[in-house]
Amino acid sequence: MQTNQPPIPNPPRAITTKDLMYIKDALSWELLAFKKFHFMAAQVQNPQLKDALNKAGQMHQNHYQRLLTHLQIDNNSALANFPNTQQQQQQ
Repeated sequence: MQTNQPPIPNPPRAITTKDLMYIKDALSWELLAFKKFHFMAAQVQNPQLKDALNKAGQMHQNHYQRLLTHLQIDNNSALANFPNTQQQQQQ
C-alpha cells in the first residue's frame, strides 16, 4: 500500500514503553557502577588509584544525569504531533 504523506523530517521526541524500560535499566546500571567506584575509592590509600576510581565514578554519574534528561520531555505533546497512520489508512 502506497501513501502520499510526506516523510517525517525529524522523529518525534516521544518515549515508548520499550524505550522507558531500557532507560530504567541503564539508569540502574549507571547508579550501581557509580556506587561501586565510590565505595572502592573510599577503601584505597593510593592517591593515584583513588583519583582514577573517583574519575570513573564521576563518568558513571554523568551518564546517569544524561539519561535522566531523556525522561524530561512531555510525552503526550510529542505523541500528539506524530501523525496517526491508522486514521489515515482508514480514510
